[in-house]
Amino acid sequence: MSDAGDFDDYLKTLGRLTSHVDPTASTPEAERITTATGSLGELLDTDVAGLAAWVRDHPADVPVLGLAVGLSQEKLKNVLRDRFGTTGWHGVARTQPVDLVTWLDTEFDLVRMLRTQLERTYTFADILVARAGSRVTATRAGASGRRIEDEIESIAQDLGLDYTTRSRFTGRNGRTAPADLIIGDPDTADIVVAAKGFDSTGSKLTDAVREIEEMAEVRLPRQLVLAVIDGIGWKSRQSDLRRIHQLWADRQIDGMYTLVSLDRFREDVREFATLRRLI
Repeated sequence: MSDAGDFDDYLKTLGRLTSHVDPTASTPEAERITTATGSLGELLDTDVAGLAAWVRDHPADVPVLGLAVGLSQEKLKNVLRDRFGTTGWHGVARTQPVDLVTWLDTEFDLVRMLRTQLERTYTFADILVARAGSRVTATRAGASGRRIEDEIESIAQDLGLDYTTRSRFTGRNGRTAPADLIIGDPDTADIVVAAKGFDSTGSKLTDAVREIEEMAEVRLPRQLVLAVIDGIGWKSRQSDLRRIHQLWADRQIDGMYTLVSLDRFREDVREFATLRRLI
């Protein structure tokens, strides 16, 4: 394994994980929402009976009603599970359309909210307010983290290693710690890897540091602990990034990489796996 380099040199290798998204560009989801709201606007009566008939004929568009009352798709699934015992709005819309709409109206004031919004004229300020609360940011944040996970998983596959993703491994005194990639049986892991990519900032970066510190604390001497860290969000939380780098400098973890140094990550994993006769 290579020695820890200078922190500032590492900082310079951090790059953006997600590309800029044009907020005015259309997407398949946007097209579906546009079509659904168009058909809603054509309803003669936006009362419970009219909406029940609409969801029966358009079961795939139930999330649009959720958006009308402020429910994201994930929140809609959660409340459906609580009320109907399923997250599948298609089935509920087909078999219980009246119950579904009645419940949405009782719990979330659907009819009034829908009528108010269909009749309202929106300004540019309204667009920006809505965009500020968009779930696009959360989706892209998740995608940035998964990019690193996908890259290191691909390396494990290419090397022919047995691995587990997003689980816990067992270390000192039977204690466990989280890892994004575990090579070998999680109970007797040989190599464990943290993959932490963020283009935005927030407490999640501190949580990521704690996970890596937990990995370092739990590890057995025979276990290789690596961290792949990238994304411009870390540039705003340099104190957190320094804590990880210090673990590397103190040899509490064995390597720290960014996406641009994945070739070195691959070679370090291959070398250790060869020594342990994993490949």
